[in-house]
Amino acid sequence: MSSFVSISRFLLENWLNTSLRTFSKNRYAHTDLPKVSFQEYRRKSLRNSNVSTRRSFDERTVANHVMSFVAGVAGLYGFKSHLLHYIESMAPARNLIAEAQVEIKLQNINVGKVSIFKWRGKPIFVYHRPQSIIEQERQTDVTKLRDPETDEQRVKRPEWLVMIGICTHLGCIPIPNSGIIHGGFYCPCHGSHFDGAGRIRKGPAPTNLEIPEYRFLDDSTILIG
Repeated sequence: MSSFVSISRFLLENWLNTSLRTFSKNRYAHTDLPKVSFQEYRRKSLRNSNVSTRRSFDERTVANHVMSFVAGVAGLYGFKSHLLHYIESMAPARNLIAEAQVEIKLQNINVGKVSIFKWRGKPIFVYHRPQSIIEQERQTDVTKLRDPETDEQRVKRPEWLVMIGICTHLGCIPIPNSGIIHGGFYCPCHGSHFDGAGRIRKGPAPTNLEIPEYRFLDDSTILIG
């Protein structure tokens, strides 16, 4: 009998120990997991949850403002460079700029002769007029001319006539000292005749030969342009 009691007590104690160990185990629900913290990724000014974000607003946005300012300056600089490049692309070629002004020496042009120079791709007639041509052109009745201009209006010094040597009809180059007018110019393309002051006297040309902008640097030098 005592043996039976001993075996029963052993089994009961063993069962109780096993049951107590089983029920004492920690059993976690999914809500018991530790919360993930992102504090190390937060800005220092935002790590304290007890402080209002309004207090640190200026501190947090100053970096953004600085970056925006730097980006804006860089954008303006790039736009300026692009704009200057675009403007320079529309500028005349360097060879044309170099020819914007032409200095002409007059001492080698004999009386009665016409020398031809190049200015901005155009021929320039420099006519050293004799006194007879000067008097002839100043006696002309301008009221009978197609494009009325006095001789005094077309020259700065009586003995020197400076003109662009392109016919005002269709752009041909007239021939000096030829045509129906003594000491004048004749266009061989369509028969326009110009006098010794470059004024149209006969033919289809509608206006006188053009006078470029020029000035005398001294008695023997002119600057065109």
